[in-house]
Amino acid sequence: MDATQVTELVKEALPGCEVQVQVDGTHYLVVVVGDVFEGLPTIKRQQLINKALFQQIMDGSIHALHPKAFTPAEWAERQG
Repeated sequence: MDATQVTELVKEALPGCEVQVQVDGTHYLVVVVGDVFEGLPTIKRQQLINKALFQQIMDGSIHALHPKAFTPAEWAERQG
C-alpha cells in the first residue's frame, strides 16, 4: 500500500481530519489531526486509527502501524 491509499482509508473513517502518512517498506507512521480526538486518551485515539486500517493490518498489507493522533490545538502547539 502506498501513502495515498492509507490516507484515503483514514480520511474515509475519520472525516474532517488532516492525515499525514510516511511509509518505510511495510511500516507506516500515520499522523491524524482532528477535533474527533478532543477529550480522548491516547489509547482510544490510536484505536480509532487502527480501526480504519484493520483490514490492511490483518491481510499483511500493513505490517507495522505507528498511529499518532492530535487535536488541532495539540498539533499547533507541537509545530511551535
